[in-house]
Amino acid sequence: MQLLADIAAWSLLAFGLILFVSQAAAYECGYRLGRGRRQHGAGPEADGVGLFVGGLLGLLAFVLALTLSYGSARFGERRQGTLAEANAIGTAWLRAEAVGQSRGQAIASMLEEYAKLRKAYLEAPRNSPLLYDIDQQSSILQTKIWGQVAGLVRDRSDAVAASLMSAVNETFDMSTAERFALESRFPPQLFWLLIGMAVIAMATVGYQTGLKEYKLRALAALLAAVWTAVIVVILDMSAPRLGAIRTNAAVYDWTMQGFKAGLSVPPVSP
Repeated sequence: MQLLADIAAWSLLAFGLILFVSQAAAYECGYRLGRGRRQHGAGPEADGVGLFVGGLLGLLAFVLALTLSYGSARFGERRQGTLAEANAIGTAWLRAEAVGQSRGQAIASMLEEYAKLRKAYLEAPRNSPLLYDIDQQSSILQTKIWGQVAGLVRDRSDAVAASLMSAVNETFDMSTAERFALESRFPPQLFWLLIGMAVIAMATVGYQTGLKEYKLRALAALLAAVWTAVIVVILDMSAPRLGAIRTNAAVYDWTMQGFKAGLSVPPVSP
């Protein structure tokens, strides 16, 4: 599993090629076995095999749909988590700016740095040493921000300070939820079930065509290519730091654009 994950992290194209070759080899083995069985007199076996092949293909289609739904849901969770965290950081920054004073300005300034760290965490590659460094920096910055919030609440225990404390707390909660979503891996049992069923299904299709002596290698290659493409897309969607289907970090940029605009408090009209 780790080797395949490393190959997929290096190149999903290479992973797809290995999967395609594995299915093609399984088909060829099944075909040769079926043809040899026919030469020795398969009898009515050729007609009965079709029932088993049809059932196995139907089960494979179900597993593909199940894993595709799982991958899509996981991808949606990561997108929603990223959006929620960016919005929480923006809300906390606005409330810190509204509070003003030295502590409010300090909190707003640290939240700007915090947003950059969270964007870097989202964009970091798989198994990068940067992930540990970013986690450590985020924890240190959270401690500093919360220290300023605690000092502010002790100085003024009003609704404004409580509102800021709630916003900062939600920001930290969102970062934990986002980290959990990005650290969760595709279940290896489901992965091997999907790969194993694809290879077995191709072997049984080859066995059936061998029994009937149908040379359908081109169609079998097309079928293997389609299954390979679907499995690669499922893996890409399910794994947060693989391939091209990744969570867009633009929401952090949009939040930081609001930081650059600053906060201007107009004078009270006479």
